[in-house]
Amino acid sequence: MHLSHEPDAPAAEETSFDQFLKVDIRVGTVVAAHEFPEARKPAYRLEIDFGPTIGVKKTSAQITANYVREELVGRQVAAVVNFPPRQIGPAMSEVLTLGFADEAGEVVLFSPDKAVPDGSRLF
Repeated sequence: MHLSHEPDAPAAEETSFDQFLKVDIRVGTVVAAHEFPEARKPAYRLEIDFGPTIGVKKTSAQITANYVREELVGRQVAAVVNFPPRQIGPAMSEVLTLGFADEAGEVVLFSPDKAVPDGSRLF
């Protein structure tokens, strides 16, 4: 998906501020987390509530190395909410949950350090 997750990778190609504004990154609260045994790489299927305007969206996330499924419910996470849905094995992913690679290359979720209203947009 990405050219490189390495911290010493060069910056991506320059983009305009207008292009950045087209990417709608919102905060939502995980309301359900399910095992996803059909996934090629270990993953969970998540349901995330982005508030009354966007609602609950489904996605999958390869976060099993750093997160226990039961502890995800109630956690706020950031996601891109305006990409088209994408088929991930037998599941349809409606949003792209965001994270960063740790030293082992495993995903660490991107989330606010204080609670914010679900649906809040990154700026």
